Amino acid sequence: MNLILMGLPGAGKGTQAEKIVEKYGIPHISTGDMFRQAIKEETELGLKAKSYMDKGELVPDEVTIGIVRERLSKDDCENGFLLDGFPRTISQAEALEQMLNELNKQIDSCIHIEVDQEILMERLTGRRICKSCGATYHLVFNPPQQSGVCDKCGGELYQRADDNAETVQNRLEVNMKQIQPLLDFYDQRGRLRTVDGKQDIREVFSDIETILSNIQN
Repeated sequence: MNLILMGLPGAGKGTQAEKIVEKYGIPHISTGDMFRQAIKEETELGLKAKSYMDKGELVPDEVTIGIVRERLSKDDCENGFLLDGFPRTISQAEALEQMLNELNKQIDSCIHIEVDQEILMERLTGRRICKSCGATYHLVFNPPQQSGVCDKCGGELYQRADDNAETVQNRLEVNMKQIQPLLDFYDQRGRLRTVDGKQDIREVFSDIETILSNIQN
Protein backbone atom coordinates (compact mmCIF):
# COMPACT_ATOMS: atom_id res chain seq x y z
CA MET A 1 0.00 0.00 0.00
CA ASN A 2 1.33 3.37 -1.06
CA LEU A 3 -0.40 6.05 0.99
CA ILE A 4 -0.41 9.80 1.56
CA LEU A 5 -1.74 11.16 4.86
CA MET A 6 -3.11 14.70 4.95
CA GLY A 7 -4.75 16.91 7.53
CA LEU A 8 -4.49 20.33 9.14
CA PRO A 9 -2.40 20.87 12.30
CA GLY A 10 -4.21 19.30 15.25
CA ALA A 11 -6.19 16.83 13.11
CA GLY A 12 -4.37 13.84 14.65
CA LYS A 13 -2.18 12.81 11.72
CA GLY A 14 0.74 11.81 13.94
CA THR A 15 -1.37 9.49 16.08
CA GLN A 16 -2.99 7.80 13.08
CA ALA A 17 0.35 7.49 11.24
CA GLU A 18 1.73 5.53 14.21
CA LYS A 19 -1.27 3.20 14.16
CA ILE A 20 -1.06 2.62 10.38
CA VAL A 21 2.67 1.86 10.56
CA GLU A 22 2.20 -0.51 13.51
CA LYS A 23 -0.64 -2.49 11.91
CA TYR A 24 0.49 -2.58 8.27
CA GLY A 25 4.27 -2.64 8.67
CA ILE A 26 5.01 0.08 6.13
CA PRO A 27 7.52 2.89 6.78
CA HIS A 28 6.25 6.31 7.86
CA ILE A 29 8.12 8.78 5.67
CA SER A 30 8.00 12.43 6.68
CA THR A 31 9.84 15.20 4.88
CA GLY A 32 11.84 16.09 8.00
CA ASP A 33 12.94 12.47 8.55
CA MET A 34 13.98 12.14 4.90
CA PHE A 35 16.08 15.28 5.04
CA ARG A 36 17.73 14.25 8.32
CA GLN A 37 18.54 10.77 6.97
CA ALA A 38 19.94 12.09 3.67
CA ILE A 39 22.07 14.62 5.57
CA LYS A 40 23.28 11.93 8.00
CA GLU A 41 24.22 9.63 5.10
CA GLU A 42 25.89 12.62 3.39
CA THR A 43 24.26 11.86 0.05
CA GLU A 44 24.81 14.44 -2.66
CA LEU A 45 21.21 15.62 -2.37
CA GLY A 46 21.37 15.55 1.43
CA LEU A 47 24.36 17.88 1.42
CA LYS A 48 22.57 20.16 -1.07
CA ALA A 49 19.51 20.27 1.18
CA LYS A 50 21.71 21.04 4.20
CA SER A 51 23.30 23.99 2.41
CA TYR A 52 19.86 25.60 1.98
CA MET A 53 18.65 24.69 5.48
CA ASP A 54 21.80 26.11 7.09
CA LYS A 55 21.00 29.45 5.44
CA GLY A 56 17.40 29.28 6.62
CA GLU A 57 16.17 28.96 3.03
CA LEU A 58 13.50 26.64 1.62
CA VAL A 59 14.91 23.54 -0.05
CA PRO A 60 14.09 23.75 -3.81
CA ASP A 61 11.59 21.30 -5.28
CA GLU A 62 14.15 19.46 -7.41
CA VAL A 63 16.27 18.65 -4.34
CA THR A 64 13.25 17.62 -2.24
CA ILE A 65 11.90 15.43 -5.06
CA GLY A 66 15.32 13.83 -5.54
CA ILE A 67 15.51 12.98 -1.83
CA VAL A 68 11.99 11.49 -1.96
CA ARG A 69 13.02 9.37 -4.97
CA GLU A 70 16.08 8.08 -3.10
CA ARG A 71 13.94 7.22 -0.08
CA LEU A 72 11.15 5.46 -2.00
CA SER A 73 13.72 3.38 -3.88
CA LYS A 74 14.93 1.76 -0.63
CA ASP A 75 14.10 -1.88 0.16
CA ASP A 76 11.79 -1.11 3.09
CA CYS A 77 9.37 0.64 0.69
CA GLU A 78 9.01 -2.47 -1.45
CA ASN A 79 5.63 -3.35 0.09
CA GLY A 80 4.43 0.21 0.54
CA PHE A 81 4.94 3.47 2.39
CA LEU A 82 3.08 6.24 4.20
CA LEU A 83 4.03 9.75 3.01
CA ASP A 84 3.48 12.60 5.47
CA GLY A 85 4.34 16.22 4.60
CA PHE A 86 4.94 15.46 0.94
CA PRO A 87 3.71 16.47 -1.56
CA ARG A 88 3.10 20.09 -0.48
CA THR A 89 2.44 21.57 -3.93
CA ILE A 90 0.81 20.47 -7.18
CA SER A 91 4.21 20.46 -8.90
CA GLN A 92 5.49 18.07 -6.20
CA ALA A 93 2.38 15.88 -6.60
CA GLU A 94 2.93 15.70 -10.37
CA ALA A 95 6.62 14.89 -9.86
CA LEU A 96 5.67 12.16 -7.37
CA GLU A 97 3.25 10.65 -9.88
CA GLN A 98 5.94 10.60 -12.58
CA MET A 99 8.51 9.19 -10.17
CA LEU A 100 6.20 6.37 -9.05
CA ASN A 101 5.36 5.53 -12.67
CA GLU A 102 9.08 5.05 -13.30
CA LEU A 103 9.26 2.80 -10.22
CA ASN A 104 6.17 0.93 -11.49
CA LYS A 105 4.12 2.10 -8.49
CA GLN A 106 1.18 4.40 -7.81
CA ILE A 107 -0.53 6.12 -4.89
CA ASP A 108 -3.31 3.81 -3.70
CA SER A 109 -5.01 6.33 -1.45
CA CYS A 110 -4.68 9.87 -0.13
CA ILE A 111 -6.30 9.81 3.31
CA HIS A 112 -7.51 13.19 4.53
CA ILE A 113 -8.32 13.50 8.23
CA GLU A 114 -10.90 16.28 8.23
CA VAL A 115 -11.71 18.36 11.32
CA ASP A 116 -13.64 21.65 11.53
CA GLN A 117 -11.42 24.67 12.12
CA GLU A 118 -13.33 25.61 15.32
CA ILE A 119 -12.45 22.24 16.84
CA LEU A 120 -8.83 22.56 15.69
CA MET A 121 -8.68 25.99 17.33
CA GLU A 122 -9.86 24.44 20.61
CA ARG A 123 -7.32 21.62 20.31
CA LEU A 124 -4.37 23.86 19.41
CA THR A 125 -4.99 26.84 21.71
CA GLY A 126 -5.71 24.74 24.80
CA ARG A 127 -2.14 23.59 25.41
CA ARG A 128 -0.39 24.83 28.57
CA ILE A 129 3.20 24.09 29.63
CA CYS A 130 4.86 24.21 33.05
CA LYS A 131 7.57 26.88 33.28
CA SER A 132 9.49 24.79 35.84
CA CYS A 133 9.42 21.15 34.68
CA GLY A 134 8.05 21.39 31.12
CA ALA A 135 5.02 19.14 31.77
CA THR A 136 2.28 19.59 29.14
CA TYR A 137 -1.44 19.98 29.81
CA HIS A 138 -4.55 20.73 27.79
CA LEU A 139 -7.41 22.81 29.15
CA VAL A 140 -10.01 20.46 27.60
CA PHE A 141 -8.39 17.04 27.22
CA ASN A 142 -5.85 16.96 30.06
CA PRO A 143 -6.47 19.86 32.46
CA PRO A 144 -4.39 20.43 35.62
CA GLN A 145 -6.13 19.75 38.94
CA GLN A 146 -5.73 23.43 39.86
CA SER A 147 -6.06 26.09 37.17
CA GLY A 148 -2.67 27.48 36.09
CA VAL A 149 -0.68 25.20 38.41
CA CYS A 150 1.38 22.12 37.47
CA ASP A 151 0.21 18.90 39.15
CA LYS A 152 3.75 17.54 39.23
CA CYS A 153 5.83 20.37 40.65
CA GLY A 154 3.46 23.22 41.46
CA GLY A 155 5.08 25.41 38.79
CA GLU A 156 3.25 28.09 36.83
CA LEU A 157 1.60 27.05 33.55
CA TYR A 158 1.87 29.25 30.47
CA GLN A 159 0.72 29.34 26.86
CA ARG A 160 3.39 29.39 24.15
CA ALA A 161 3.20 32.25 21.65
CA ASP A 162 2.74 29.60 18.91
CA ASP A 163 -0.45 28.44 20.64
CA ASN A 164 -2.29 31.76 20.93
CA ALA A 165 -5.52 32.17 18.96
CA GLU A 166 -4.23 34.65 16.36
CA THR A 167 -1.13 32.59 15.52
CA VAL A 168 -3.09 29.33 15.36
CA GLN A 169 -5.80 30.88 13.16
CA ASN A 170 -3.17 32.16 10.73
CA ARG A 171 -1.38 28.78 10.67
CA LEU A 172 -4.64 26.95 9.91
CA GLU A 173 -5.55 29.36 7.11
CA VAL A 174 -2.10 29.07 5.50
CA ASN A 175 -2.23 25.26 5.73
CA MET A 176 -5.77 25.10 4.32
CA LYS A 177 -4.76 27.19 1.28
CA GLN A 178 -1.83 24.83 0.74
CA ILE A 179 -3.73 21.58 1.22
CA GLN A 180 -6.93 22.29 -0.78
CA PRO A 181 -5.37 22.11 -4.29
CA LEU A 182 -3.76 18.78 -3.33
CA LEU A 183 -7.08 17.37 -2.09
CA ASP A 184 -8.63 18.40 -5.42
CA PHE A 185 -5.69 16.82 -7.31
CA TYR A 186 -6.17 13.40 -5.67
CA ASP A 187 -9.98 13.65 -5.75
CA GLN A 188 -9.85 14.12 -9.54
CA ARG A 189 -7.79 10.92 -9.75
CA GLY A 190 -10.25 8.98 -7.59
CA ARG A 191 -7.65 8.51 -4.85
CA LEU A 192 -8.99 10.82 -2.12
CA ARG A 193 -10.63 9.29 0.96
CA THR A 194 -11.85 11.57 3.76
CA VAL A 195 -12.15 10.48 7.39
CA ASP A 196 -14.04 12.35 10.12
CA GLY A 197 -11.30 13.40 12.55
CA LYS A 198 -13.76 14.70 15.18
CA GLN A 199 -14.37 11.14 16.34
CA ASP A 200 -12.54 9.24 19.05
CA ILE A 201 -9.00 8.19 18.00
CA ARG A 202 -10.06 4.52 17.80
CA GLU A 203 -13.06 5.33 15.59
CA VAL A 204 -10.88 7.39 13.25
CA PHE A 205 -8.49 4.47 12.90
CA SER A 206 -11.40 2.05 12.36
CA ASP A 207 -12.53 4.18 9.40
CA ILE A 208 -8.96 4.18 8.05
CA GLU A 209 -8.83 0.37 8.39
CA THR A 210 -12.02 0.10 6.32
CA ILE A 211 -10.45 2.23 3.57
CA LEU A 212 -7.25 0.17 3.60
CA SER A 213 -9.07 -3.17 3.60
CA ASN A 214 -10.72 -2.14 0.32
CA ILE A 215 -7.27 -1.42 -1.14
CA GLN A 216 -5.91 -4.80 0.00
CA ASN A 217 -8.88 -6.59 -1.52
